[in-house]
Amino acid sequence: MSRNAEVVVFAADAHEVMAPLTRDNDGTRPWNNLFVPIESQWPGTFGRGWAAEFTRRHHWAELLEHLQALPWPRPESVQVMIHDEEDDCFGLWMLYDGRLAEVPLPRTERYVAHDPRTGKSSTEISYLWRTDGNAGVPEGPTVARPMP
Repeated sequence: MSRNAEVVVFAADAHEVMAPLTRDNDGTRPWNNLFVPIESQWPGTFGRGWAAEFTRRHHWAELLEHLQALPWPRPESVQVMIHDEEDDCFGLWMLYDGRLAEVPLPRTERYVAHDPRTGKSSTEISYLWRTDGNAGVPEGPTVARPMP
């Protein structure tokens, strides 16, 4: 399935951890996309964010596993936001007990999508939808997202 996704990583004191992800892949990660630092309007004062755009799901499918394995100096500050092209809004993942877990946001549901190859519902493919929007909500099963 060809889907674009925007990924933003926020983390305190993580310049050294994120530096390799801002350079060409040295073979240690399953994708070639580069993260770009998000700069503050006051240079040298903020710099806690990095952003990347992934053009296909399989390019970022292993991203969360890779990020959770990094040696974060302040793991409690790590936040990963992902907006897939089918999503209504960004989803939020945070580190809990060494694992990146999606944090359920108020008034959102993650809906199961159909795998275009098999035509069957697959929790591997889902999208995040606001439940309070004017467009209504899609029909179909939702993904259980317990509070971490």
